[in-house]
Amino acid sequence: MVGGAGEGAGKPDFSERFRTDFETLLKWRRDVRRFRRDPLPEGTLDHLLHLADLAPSVGNSQPWRIVVVDSAQKRGEIVSSFEAENEAAAQAYDNDKAMLYRQLKLAGLKEAPVHLAVFSDEDPEQGHGLGRMTMPETLAYSTVSMIHTFWLAARAEGVGVGWVSILDPEKVTQILQVDGSWRLVAYLCVGFPEEEHVDPELERARWQARTPLSSRILHR
Repeated sequence: MVGGAGEGAGKPDFSERFRTDFETLLKWRRDVRRFRRDPLPEGTLDHLLHLADLAPSVGNSQPWRIVVVDSAQKRGEIVSSFEAENEAAAQAYDNDKAMLYRQLKLAGLKEAPVHLAVFSDEDPEQGHGLGRMTMPETLAYSTVSMIHTFWLAARAEGVGVGWVSILDPEKVTQILQVDGSWRLVAYLCVGFPEEEHVDPELERARWQARTPLSSRILHR
């Protein structure tokens, strides 16, 4: 590999093997719901977060704010929030769909050794507002970019990530006692997968299959 970050001259020479491996990584980046309880090796989480922090952000604002949820009490409150919201969601479906919904494994909150609550600062000083005057939502988009970077880095280390979205954002903000101006973007479960699959769990459960890319590309 030629050159490096900040060196100015040259660009990385990514081999065909690397490009193939990268495609494999993208295919194996799955939303993990079934975790082993054993902890991550010491230093692994810090390493993954440092890689994630390399993600791009609007105006170089780095708006992501990451809360590592270690407290058993706070985790329990998060689980309670999930269970309440999950049941409310189930009741929105008709009988057959509700039955299937309740059978889905939609969180690994009780098993995953690491919980991360990822917020986006809605008005960070860093970046001086550059690039977000007309589209302030780009701050949250930047945070999502960081999350995806973290996800790929984790999978490259054999670590699984699950994004739990069935939560009340205001409730999570209160439980974790963070700045009320921060916006919850994701609650992530992190740990080693109990099992590995290249296909999405929702597809295996026949909830929703993936659709061809051609159905989502428009030309004008």
